[in-house]
Amino acid sequence: MSAVLWPVTAHIVVALNAANGTGEHESAMRLMKVTEEAGEATAAYIGMTGQNPRKGTTHTRADVADELCDVIIAAAVALHAFSAAPPAVLDAKLHAAARRLHAHDLSTELPL
Repeated sequence: MSAVLWPVTAHIVVALNAANGTGEHESAMRLMKVTEEAGEATAAYIGMTGQNPRKGTTHTRADVADELCDVIIAAAVALHAFSAAPPAVLDAKLHAAARRLHAHDLSTELPL
């Protein structure tokens, strides 16, 4: 993960808390922001592939990547509302995924 992810998202959280508060509604809004950003990534992909004949090709792979970065940032911001230690929670989740992947790789190896 980027070394600046957590300091920047913590700063965003402080700014959002000051502007919008920290209640359950705000937590829900931050969670919904993840979905909004995911929708924008999907729209960029549709635009990249030209799936809307009326609009044609409107986006690039870089546009999709940019929108996916917004999804990651929004998710990191939202994670602050649901965990006192967001970096540790994500780190544990990544390690668990790596262990599952490693276990899967070992279980699918053919015996010699």
